[in-house]
Amino acid sequence: MSTAKTAKTIRAAICHVAPVFLNAKATTQKAVNLIHEASRRSANLVVFPESFIPAFPVWSALQAPHQNHDFFHRMVQESIAANGPELTAISDAAKQANVVVNIGFSEKSPHSTATLYNSNILFDPHDNSSKHSGIRIRPHRKLMPTFFEKLTWSPGDGAGLVVQQTKFGNIGALICGENTNPLARYALMTQAEQIHISTWPAIWPTRVRTTSENETPDQSSSSKNISTNYDNISANRIRAAAHCFEAKCFGIVSAGYLSASCKEVISTACTDPKTIRAQLDAAPQAASMFIDPTGALIPGSIYDERTDSWQRKDFLQNEEGTLYADLDLEACVEGKQYHDVTGGYQRMDVFEFRVDRRRKEPAVFVDDDD
Repeated sequence: MSTAKTAKTIRAAICHVAPVFLNAKATTQKAVNLIHEASRRSANLVVFPESFIPAFPVWSALQAPHQNHDFFHRMVQESIAANGPELTAISDAAKQANVVVNIGFSEKSPHSTATLYNSNILFDPHDNSSKHSGIRIRPHRKLMPTFFEKLTWSPGDGAGLVVQQTKFGNIGALICGENTNPLARYALMTQAEQIHISTWPAIWPTRVRTTSENETPDQSSSSKNISTNYDNISANRIRAAAHCFEAKCFGIVSAGYLSASCKEVISTACTDPKTIRAQLDAAPQAASMFIDPTGALIPGSIYDERTDSWQRKDFLQNEEGTLYADLDLEACVEGKQYHDVTGGYQRMDVFEFRVDRRRKEPAVFVDDDD
């Protein structure tokens, strides 16, 4: 893998990894270790998937809501506060490693014992404006939980629709289905976004499929059956590529990974373990990849410890690992000549766009000064 060639070239790393399922403390430590590992590989930006801490609530797609009370209780227990020790540990790791870190987490509301948000936060070790070292005070809360996610998370607000101006580029991020929302995407485009992070779950089950007695799990998840479930690779890539082409920015598609141990934890806690495991095996895993400002795939690289060398990898899907790519931010310029949708290709006399970035609170208390 080549080293940075210009002052505008940065190295990005996507951690395509599984959490320690529903274990916030252990998953945090895993993230810290990966941050330091990526730093040793000269990464400037390290990205983790949606709701990496403590897990993505895929169980809501697998069995009826009344069967998932225990899962929800565990999710609440293991979700974390924006100013809690887990994110402080990751902030400290970002500072020690001198890298910008973006991570998804399930956020506990300070106003409720069980309200959760699907959140994303950026850690910038060079930002001295934050009250907490390296932590952006306002995480982005997913504007609208998608489909079965509504059984776990509440709707967010516009407070996190911010592109962070970092030493390594202007970085924006949206979570999963938000990348289907053209207004949310445009809000980031108007802030001179150079790197767009889209985070995704490991799988997105949409069909019930069981494994027959004469069919192995590998056969049940073969290409002939992928069309019966949600195609993570094409759906996520199409959305990421569209945004990159429109914004003339780089795309970092960061998907989760569902390990065998995660599948075991989920299925054994369900009412019909065999059927649930078959569904988990049949659902195609999502992929992590890089996209350039024209919407084309950027081949990435992984570091092979066994051979002590870099190996080309277009994307990561069915294995854990960290995918790296060098991004030359100067490449964001040329396409603006053709379609600068927030400048020369915009008709501000025709269209008017307003974004409310106030953090929404459930109550405002007015007390006596005494």
